[in-house]
Amino acid sequence: MATNMLLARWSAEGINLWEVEKFEIPLKTGVGEYLLPDDIVGLLDVYVTQYPGADRIITSISRTEFASFPNKNQQGFPTCFWFNQQLNSTINVWPTPSSDNFVLRGYYMKQIPDVDMQGASGPEIPLYFQEAFIFGLAARLAMIWKPEMAAALDASSKEAYQVASEQNIEDVKTYLSPQLGGYYR
Repeated sequence: MATNMLLARWSAEGINLWEVEKFEIPLKTGVGEYLLPDDIVGLLDVYVTQYPGADRIITSISRTEFASFPNKNQQGFPTCFWFNQQLNSTINVWPTPSSDNFVLRGYYMKQIPDVDMQGASGPEIPLYFQEAFIFGLAARLAMIWKPEMAAALDASSKEAYQVASEQNIEDVKTYLSPQLGGYYR
């Protein structure tokens, strides 16, 4: 149980690149709400493909923004979505699709799978997270069995997690391109 609680906490702390999955949902004319995978923790990038055509990113809106739309059944090319994060998470697109040739695609953070200690399978984590996992599990168990060691193990766990999470990134460059047109006549 301590193992699975530690992994659940890691899922809640942010993006674990080894648990990013792609999804694809065919959209139906006039339908705005779709069920998402059971293991979803959060959405990253969401886009719509129209056949024939290209992909277009759609943006996230809040529950309040979605509730403020007077006609939730308005049809068109979907431009935004509301991620309704529940036990059975859904995504609502707006406007609803005006044809059946749209596909909703994107990437989501997947819940780290539970560890089956009976089957002796270890956690599905990259090698560079194993030290953080060992110290994290030791700290959790020390709280019960050896409380005087819990603080030191927790500090080691946090340090190891910090080192591992710094390796858990997409190594890409960022480019900024300012629009200077407004400064010239």
